[in-house]
Amino acid sequence: MSAGRQATGRRAAPGSEAATGSQTATGSQTATGRPPTAVPIQASGVQAGGRLRTLVSQPPTSVTTAQPEPDLFTRSAQQYAAGRFGRQIAVLLAGAATAPGDLGADRLRADGVDVTVSLIDDGEPVTRSAVAGQARLRECVLGDLRAAALPPRSFDIVQCVRLLDRISHAELVLDRLVAAIKPGGLLLLQISDRDCAAGFLDRALPALSRRLLWSKRHPGKPGPYPAMYEPLTSVRGVQDYARLRGLVIAERRSQGGPASGHGGAPRWYLAVQRLVTRLSRGRLTNAHEEMLYVMRKPENRFARLL
Repeated sequence: MSAGRQATGRRAAPGSEAATGSQTATGSQTATGRPPTAVPIQASGVQAGGRLRTLVSQPPTSVTTAQPEPDLFTRSAQQYAAGRFGRQIAVLLAGAATAPGDLGADRLRADGVDVTVSLIDDGEPVTRSAVAGQARLRECVLGDLRAAALPPRSFDIVQCVRLLDRISHAELVLDRLVAAIKPGGLLLLQISDRDCAAGFLDRALPALSRRLLWSKRHPGKPGPYPAMYEPLTSVRGVQDYARLRGLVIAERRSQGGPASGHGGAPRWYLAVQRLVTRLSRGRLTNAHEEMLYVMRKPENRFARLL
């Protein structure tokens, strides 16, 4: 070996590969036929040897937005309408001021269902104030519900949400609503349970405490509503009513309480609920505040659930 040349220091000709046979830019193998040595790629898009590489972006993946699960009453209305496609579905919202919506009527219309919605409520000043503040309730008819113009067997679905616990003559009013349901139609009933701690406190708390509690749980909305809570507005009262009127309870669900996050109730109110439950030895439970029922009016009025 000559003195001016080292074994490891030979220079390659311009444009040629190094004596070690590294891979060319076109991906060809080395001169010895062995697979090329992998060259690490840095996160910045530059290879470790200083060469730039082409970044190939992946095609964007489609993002599917999950539709929110419909509530119990909306789902029941959708199932009812699906079984009667091609027929007009008449809906009555009784207690429209305290109803959360119109059972997804717009969605049903978008699906090709012919839906008509009627709205009624009592004529109390707080109800009139609530109706006046909501554009969707401008067609609501207010007045004594015992004398409301409800032709018998004229509605496929009647929704009654938080109405019976704030009016007098609740059983008579519910009789009028049930008579207006077509055979095979649905009654969607939601009540504040008088036999729970929240229902007891709604009747027992002073007016000032009720107003403070309402403003905390329903900010910006007129209220509170009268706390009537006749015997019908309880689990036992609804079960007895359904049995005597021949209604079939298809589904029942509790709402409120610890499982529902207490609906923004202040801590002092929750503490008083627990105290009421303890003093009543569990008779006035704090596990729920409201009850929801899906009832079906049988095609045959003499039918009974066996």
